[in-house]
Amino acid sequence: MTTTLDTAALLADSALDAASIDAAAERISGVVGHTPVQYCERLSAKTGASIYLKREDLTAVRSYKLRGAYNLIAQLDDLDRAAGVVTASAGNHAQGVAYACRTMQIQGRIYVPTNTPKQKRDRIRAHGGDFVELILAGTTFDAAADAAAEDVARTGATMVPPFDDARTIAGQGTIAAELVEQLAPDVVIVPIGGGGCIAGIADYLRERSPRTAILGVEPTGAASMTAALVAGEPVTLGEVDPFVDGAAVRRIGRLPFAVVSELGAQVAGSVAVPRGQADPVRVAEESFVVTHVDEGAICTAMLDLYQNEGVIAEPAGALSVAALETATFEPGSTVVCLVSGGNNDVSRYGEVLERSLVHLGLKHYFLVDFPQEPGALRRFLDEVLGPEDDITLFEYVKRNNRETGAALVGIELGTADGLSALLERMEQAPMQVERLEPGSPAYRYLT
Repeated sequence: MTTTLDTAALLADSALDAASIDAAAERISGVVGHTPVQYCERLSAKTGASIYLKREDLTAVRSYKLRGAYNLIAQLDDLDRAAGVVTASAGNHAQGVAYACRTMQIQGRIYVPTNTPKQKRDRIRAHGGDFVELILAGTTFDAAADAAAEDVARTGATMVPPFDDARTIAGQGTIAAELVEQLAPDVVIVPIGGGGCIAGIADYLRERSPRTAILGVEPTGAASMTAALVAGEPVTLGEVDPFVDGAAVRRIGRLPFAVVSELGAQVAGSVAVPRGQADPVRVAEESFVVTHVDEGAICTAMLDLYQNEGVIAEPAGALSVAALETATFEPGSTVVCLVSGGNNDVSRYGEVLERSLVHLGLKHYFLVDFPQEPGALRRFLDEVLGPEDDITLFEYVKRNNRETGAALVGIELGTADGLSALLERMEQAPMQVERLEPGSPAYRYLT
C-alpha cells in the first residue's frame, strides 16, 4: 500500500524509545506517582481472565494526560518558558497543561471546543489558577487546534501537543513502565483518541515486554486510527460523534500512527454493537489489534463501573472496559484495562443512561396513530404493553378535525428479548404503529 507519510524519518527524528520513556518517568516522578492496578472480580468472572484496572483516573487531574504535558513542559529552556505555552484539548490534556503551568509558574493559553463539558472547563481553571487563560474555539478538537496553532504563529509561544509529539508520547508511555514493574500483564487494553498514549505504551512494551499483547480501542463515532491503518496513512474523518469527548479526534497524529503502524497493528472488526451480534476480537500473545466500540457499549461500561466498583469513569475512560464485552483472551491471561480518565460531568448521566438502554436493547421509540376516542390509550396499555414494560415518553397532540392522532411513545422493556413479543402485539393492535429505527434521521432528531 502506498503512503505519503515517511514513517522511518518520523521515527528516527523522534528518538522515541524505552530509554526516553524511562527518562520521562524519572522527570515526572515528583508530580505523578504510580497509579494503582486493582483486581476486578466482576470483570474477571465475566471474561474468564484475570482483569485488572489501571487507575489513571486517580492522578491529580483525574487522567493520564498530566504525564505527557508535564514531561514536555519540564524540558523547556528559560527562553521558551518566558514565552509561555499554548495547547488545544478536549479537556483532559488541558488540565494536565494547566496543572504543569501552575506547578512550574509558566503562563499558558488553553484552547478547548465549545462543547467541552463544564466540569472539565471548571477543573482547567482550578488547576491553572492565575497562570492559564481558557479560550473556547469551535465545536471540535480540530477547530480548537487550529486556533491554538494561529496563536503560536502570532506570539511565538511553545505548543504543547496533546498527542503528536515525542515528548508527550514519552510521558504517556510511562504508564507502560509502571505496568511492567507492577504486573507484567499478558494483555493491555488501551483507549485511543489522538494516539499518543497507545504509541507510548506500545513502543515501551515491544522493547521491554514483547510478549505482552495490545488491544487498542477507539469509539465507533471517531475511529481515526482504524481509518488510518486501513488507508496506510492518517486520514481526516468526514464526521465525528463528539459524545466520547476525550477521544473524539477527527485525524490521528502523524507520529502516533507511525509508531503504531511500524509495530504491526492490525485492524479487527467492530466490538459490541449490538449485544450478542458482534464477532469476537481474539487477542493472543504478542498480537497488536485495534478495534472500536459503539458509544452505547461505552455508556454501559461506565454505569457498570460506577454501580459495581464505585469507579467514576468518563466516556473515554471506560473505552477499555467496554472492549471486554466480546474480546476473548487465552485462558488464564492477565489483562489490564487502562481506565484513562474520570472527568465526567454528572449532568451527562441522563444521556449516558439513555444510550446504554438503547445499546442493551431495552429502550425503543414508536410513532403510534391513536384513534381519537375515549379509552384508546387504555387499550394500548392493556393490549400492547407487557407486564414488565414501561412508558418512559409520551407526547401527543390532539387534532380535532382528524379521526386519529399520532403520539411519540418511548418504551423501556423489562428484558431485551421481550421486543419480538411487543412488536407482535403492536401488529395485532387496531392502531397503526411505526418503529423508529436507531440511526434513522427521525431517531437521531429524537435522541
